[in-house]
Amino acid sequence: MKRLMTLLLGIAALTACTSPQPEQHAKNELRAPAYPLVTIDPYTSAWAFQDNLYDGSVRHWTGKNFPLIGVAKVDGQTYRFMGAEELELSTIVPNSEQEDWVGKYTVAQPAEGWQTMAFDDSRWKEGKAAFGTMENEHTAKTQWGEKYIWVRRTIDLQEDMAGRNIYLDYSHDDDVIIYINGIKVVDTGNACKKHAQLKLSDEVAASLKKGKNLIAAYCYNRVGNALLDFGLMVEQENYQFFEQTAEQISVDVQAMQTYYTFACGSVNLNLTFTAPLFMDNLDLMTRPVNYLSYEVSSRDGKKHQVDLYFEASPQWAIDVAHQKSMADSFEEGDLLFLRTGSQSQEILKKRGDDVRIDWGYFYLAGKKDNTTYGIGDGKALRNGFLKDNLEAPATDGYDKLVLVCSLGETKKADGYLMLGYDDIYSIQYFGENLRPYWNRSGKETIASQFLKAKDEYQKLMKDCAAFDKKLMEDATAVGGRKYAELCALAYRQSIAAHKLVEAPNGELLFLSKENFSNGSIGTVDITYPSSPLYLLYNPELAKGLLNHIFYYSESGKWTKPFAAHDIGTYPQGNGQTYGGDMPVEESGNMLIVTAAIAAVEGNADYANRHWNTLTTWTDYLVEYGLDPENQLCTDDFAGHFAHNANLSIKAILAIASYGYLADMLGKTEVAEAYTNKAKEMAAKWMEMADDGDHYRLTFDKAGTWSQKYNLVWDKLMNWQIFPEKVAETELAYYQTKQNRYGLPLDNRETYTKTDWIMWTATMANDRTTFESFIDPVYSFMNETTDRIPMSDWVFTDSPKQRGFQARSVVGGYFIKMLEEKLHAK
Repeated sequence: MKRLMTLLLGIAALTACTSPQPEQHAKNELRAPAYPLVTIDPYTSAWAFQDNLYDGSVRHWTGKNFPLIGVAKVDGQTYRFMGAEELELSTIVPNSEQEDWVGKYTVAQPAEGWQTMAFDDSRWKEGKAAFGTMENEHTAKTQWGEKYIWVRRTIDLQEDMAGRNIYLDYSHDDDVIIYINGIKVVDTGNACKKHAQLKLSDEVAASLKKGKNLIAAYCYNRVGNALLDFGLMVEQENYQFFEQTAEQISVDVQAMQTYYTFACGSVNLNLTFTAPLFMDNLDLMTRPVNYLSYEVSSRDGKKHQVDLYFEASPQWAIDVAHQKSMADSFEEGDLLFLRTGSQSQEILKKRGDDVRIDWGYFYLAGKKDNTTYGIGDGKALRNGFLKDNLEAPATDGYDKLVLVCSLGETKKADGYLMLGYDDIYSIQYFGENLRPYWNRSGKETIASQFLKAKDEYQKLMKDCAAFDKKLMEDATAVGGRKYAELCALAYRQSIAAHKLVEAPNGELLFLSKENFSNGSIGTVDITYPSSPLYLLYNPELAKGLLNHIFYYSESGKWTKPFAAHDIGTYPQGNGQTYGGDMPVEESGNMLIVTAAIAAVEGNADYANRHWNTLTTWTDYLVEYGLDPENQLCTDDFAGHFAHNANLSIKAILAIASYGYLADMLGKTEVAEAYTNKAKEMAAKWMEMADDGDHYRLTFDKAGTWSQKYNLVWDKLMNWQIFPEKVAETELAYYQTKQNRYGLPLDNRETYTKTDWIMWTATMANDRTTFESFIDPVYSFMNETTDRIPMSDWVFTDSPKQRGFQARSVVGGYFIKMLEEKLHAK
């Protein structure tokens, strides 16, 4: 079917959307681990994982491809400046999502040689893939909840695979080892991935003969979820049309914008990705539309024929690449829209961590007056661009979207595209499906959002540039240039790891997703480290981080005398799904952030609405907080333990928070009683934790130490619960424990949490000490070999992540700026 509409081909450069002159700012010199491109929410979040924008595919924060290709054609020559042509793969051995397959399996340690064809597996059980925890993994068809599993899959190939490029497609949770015909091809260690793809070596490919072959796998289920699935794919030939690349001249990450500059033959190309995430305008902040602006200019003073090609894949709107999609186009006002989405449209049915959205629709939109478009087979569209003819046949459910902006013969021209997503419903909240905040009334349309974005383009470009400039200046003033550059990179990452909706009772729900840590929604120990960014720019959003937890308790759905950990697994917020409680941790977090809201707003009205709940939590901390029992906390990466000194500080300062709030509410006797209690506990803490020149990790273990980052609130709120010498003693000791890439979390391991380092650094009273903790974090981000959106859990003795990525907790980097705001009051 013909899917082409040509709109004024070959016209001169666009005149109706001349880009405004951006506010001049100082370039961010940080070589980001990954560069933010499109940042709307946890699902529509696209990044460049490499130095040059054209060195690889644009990716979702999980690492899955979000193919977005950009090519400039200058006087007939093409220069690819963005993305890479999608690897075309055909299935030869399907995984369980493509087709049912059956394997032999055992959960008991098998004899040696289990991974070879000659092994006798007649005593093994038989089951349908995937193997996993069926209550948590929607693809699992055979229940596997034990610690280990061994699986053998015999496959029948129709031809030899020698000389072909073969890829193993595999999903696992957690550690997996995979053999093909007895040859080890994968050994991940502690990791969890879905649809990872690995090109097989020539040796392994040559072992795949016509007839019977064997794929054998072992998987280790470390904690709650378990999953194992795999298949084989072969690379198709002749899929590359744009091998010549532009030359990237620069890249610069600011808070709301990422700037690129390229040389494309005889012209320069400036490319800017913009997400207008203004937290004082929630309708704008949640508008699900980002901008991709372009400006071309002649390098030799002559006119040149310029056309820009932009291609998006349906992978923006599906979870895994083999899902079938639909695509179409329409016009509204002076905009041309291209749209793609899954055929199934199972709204809010999937939940989990390494999962992408497969309901709703992705949109690519541009002005009609200089644009041609095509929908269909990607190879045909690319070849058609080369030949000035975007005719393309439809595919079997995998049509690509292409917009071509024809700038004509020009010395200088500019314009923009818009990318957006309509998820229809965003969150399931205790059984009720909630619309995104921008459409909370149900009366808006995605087209209306794009048209508003078009009308406000000129103003927003100026406003975004001005905001970026001011943020960098303000952060530099309080923490130095390196601190400021880290904050600029953290800004979009933190916001886009949340979804804002309106609760049935009208309250804001600003719900985080635990990106690559377990997928929980609205986790309190994600809220706590994230909160400084939102306390700084809009305390209503800080309330939105807490409202669901207050409701969970006050509705009677959560009946324990301490705060819940979460309300489910994203995007289903129907009740806690995390396997363990964190009583002291989460209650302390809720109380401290509530007190910080009061400090920012200058009143305790919000706390007063939840006074009975806060009282219950505080009394729990009075009884159990000083010397916590063996319970989970946010720093239990090396194992949880009793008598945690830093967790005790949190409990003490949470009790102080309650006293502070009571005082603001005129409850003088209550304020005095709880404030004195906090000071009494602090004095006992000093005796129990004292280890000479520092304070212990746990009260019962001499010779141990840990970051006491929770102390920062005593300084920020000026409570004076602990003597200043506690922080001074700790900071001096930490100086002796720093490694190249930062201060370890405690004495047990060399890894750290970068958000907590920011909090520890903010305990310092002088810039030199503060920067001594920040500089190693900057070095890590600048040098890490793990090219992913910033990780907050990293090693301090090597430039490697330990886990986590793209999490909202980097909002905690703004705590130094928050201190300035609080102390200016």
